[in-house]
Amino acid sequence: MRVLIIGAGPAGVTVAETLRQHDDQSEIVMFSSEPHPPYSPPAMVEYFKTGREVHLWKGRDFPQRLGIDYRQGVEVAGVEPEKQTICLANGKTIRYDKLVIASGGRLYAARLEEFKPGVYNFKSLTAAEALLQKVKEEGAHRALVIGAGFIGVEIALLLRDMGLEVTQLVRSRVMRQMLDLETSQLVLGMLEERGVKTRRGDDADAVAFVGEPRAEAVEVRSGEVISADLLIAATGLRPNIEFLEASGIETKWGVLTDEHLRTNYGDIYAVGDVAETFDRLTGERYVHAIFPNAVNQARVAALNLVGRDVAYEGSDNMNSLKHLGLPIIAVGRMDGEELRVRRNGTLRKIYIEQDRIVGFRLTGDVSAAGIFRSLMDKQVNIRPIRRHLLAPGFGMGVIGETALAGQVGL
Repeated sequence: MRVLIIGAGPAGVTVAETLRQHDDQSEIVMFSSEPHPPYSPPAMVEYFKTGREVHLWKGRDFPQRLGIDYRQGVEVAGVEPEKQTICLANGKTIRYDKLVIASGGRLYAARLEEFKPGVYNFKSLTAAEALLQKVKEEGAHRALVIGAGFIGVEIALLLRDMGLEVTQLVRSRVMRQMLDLETSQLVLGMLEERGVKTRRGDDADAVAFVGEPRAEAVEVRSGEVISADLLIAATGLRPNIEFLEASGIETKWGVLTDEHLRTNYGDIYAVGDVAETFDRLTGERYVHAIFPNAVNQARVAALNLVGRDVAYEGSDNMNSLKHLGLPIIAVGRMDGEELRVRRNGTLRKIYIEQDRIVGFRLTGDVSAAGIFRSLMDKQVNIRPIRRHLLAPGFGMGVIGETALAGQVGL
């Protein structure tokens, strides 16, 4: 069997690794548009901060070790499902028996015009290296970060640690899609303590890049033009699906998949930041673009490739912030009844509907994240332990002897 994998991020790598664990005979060919070994995007900040190659999470020799034909710097231009072939940008076609689309996503902003030369980002290793090279070689002193999601905050902190004067445009609030107002305010305060300047509201609503042919500034909604030595966009993600336009593979925002991660073609799967899957709790479909989801999807798809009948349990909406100096974990929704406690520099918020946890936000002390996640995923009725949920020791033996313990693996 010949399996082609489009993409070499965490999803593509995990498909190959899992497949090889169960099948040492099939031919695996992996394509990456980047001229790098397979790497983990979440580890890029740590790589640039320390110089240690932690982003090469499987090692430089990963393809050779697993017997994978790894083709880096190769762009896939199209897929022809009826012929079971993919088309490369150089005009070549390659046949497959099974195909996995793990092409990831790219920078996207609905409110801005097209990204001009001179606008940097941190979405790929190639883009991040170009940004850091600009800092080192040309002596940039002022950086403007457009966007204040998790990636935007990490970039702002990294550049500040490198000695740059950093201003961050925050359209409404920091990490607004994942954090409640109170937690967001804590993050904002920490950013400012670390020396990152912020602009909020209309003063931060970027509407256009200014400069020709290279962007040199950003115009905000008020009409003010803000310039900087470095313009960094951290505005969101859009799945890379354009090369599938004439393929017949069904897409919406991402590639539509069933519970086995198959597309509308039985021999084609989609995983990771390009796959439009369903939420574990709500059942709603959207692209859950985070590392754990990509890895879980990849394992399920690989097992189905070797003939197992494995259903995907659904994606989680979660993220974490590691480099702020104050650990934060955000999981699930922010709906329903809110239980809250703030003490000794920590903040714990748990969201409950019908005696089930539907989400939580932990700031400062994140040690209970595992137990909250388990309770949420298994939809355990928490009424018997409700009074313990905000206790400082919850998750470390507080409910270990209750009848509930067996349900969550304590």
